[in-house]
Amino acid sequence: MIHSTGRLADAFWRAAAYCLHPRVILLSLLPLLIALLLAGGFMYFFWESAVAGVRATLESWRLIDTLLGWLDHMGMQGFRSVMAPMVLLALTVPVIVVLSLLLVALLMTPALVRMVARRRFAQLEIREGAAWWQSLAWSLAHTVVALFALLVSLPFWFIPPLALFVPPLIWGWLGYRVFAYDVLAEHASADERRKLLREHRGPLLLLGLVTGYLGAAPASIWAFGVMTIAFAPFLMLASVWLYTLVFAFSSLWFTHYALTALAVLRRREQAMPDPAQTDSATPDAVLVEAPPPLPLI
Repeated sequence: MIHSTGRLADAFWRAAAYCLHPRVILLSLLPLLIALLLAGGFMYFFWESAVAGVRATLESWRLIDTLLGWLDHMGMQGFRSVMAPMVLLALTVPVIVVLSLLLVALLMTPALVRMVARRRFAQLEIREGAAWWQSLAWSLAHTVVALFALLVSLPFWFIPPLALFVPPLIWGWLGYRVFAYDVLAEHASADERRKLLREHRGPLLLLGLVTGYLGAAPASIWAFGVMTIAFAPFLMLASVWLYTLVFAFSSLWFTHYALTALAVLRRREQAMPDPAQTDSATPDAVLVEAPPPLPLI
C-alpha cells in the first residue's frame, strides 16, 4: 500500500507537469472544440424548445402544478418561470461531464500514452492487448451504465449529504473503468491488463474517486442561483472547457501510474525463473555430468 501511495503521488505531480507541455495543450483543443460545438449547437437550436417541453411536462404533473400554485399564492410567481430551466440544467450537466470524459478518452488518451511511453518508457514493449474498436466498445458500454446510474440516482441529488457523494462516485467509477482500460490497451497484453486491474484495483479506484471529485468541481459555476439561467449559454461553454482540462489531467495521471505498474510487473516476471526451462534442463545436466561406467575388471 505504501508503494502504491508513493506511485500515485509521483504520477500526480508528473501529470500536473505534463499538462503544461505544449503538445498536451494542442491535443486538448480537438475534444474541446468538438464539445463546444455540440454544447453550443444544443444551446442555440434546442434550448428554448427543450425548456418549453420540460415546463409542459412539469405542469402536467398534478403534484408539481399544485406546488407551483401554492408558490404563486405565497408571492413567488417568479419560481414558475425558472423551474423548467433549472431542471433542464440539472439534466444537461451530467451529459456534458460524460461527453467531455469520452472525448478526452477517445481523442487524447492514445496520443498521451504514446508521448509518456516515448519519454519515460522507451524500452516498454507494445503488445496491443486491445484494438481501438474494443476500447470504443468498452467506453460506450460503461458510459451507458454510468448514465443509467445517474438517471436512477437523480432524486438523491436534491438531498444535501448525498449530493456530495453520489455524482462524484459515479463519475469516478466511469473514469476508472475507461481510463485504466484505454491506457493499457496498447502496451499491455490482455492477460497483463487483467492482472494489473486486479492487483491495483484499490489505487485505481482511489484515483478514479479523486477524478470524480475533480470532475464535480466545475459544477460549482452553476451555484449562482437564478443568475445561472441568464448566463446559461456562457456557463455551459465555460464548464465544457473546465471539464476537458480536468479529464486531460486525469488521463495523464492514469497513464503515468498504469505504465509504471506495467513496467514493474514485467521486471518482476523477468526476474522469476521459468519452471518449464528449469525442469527441461535437469535431465540433460544429469546425462552430461554422469561419470563413465566403471570397467568390469
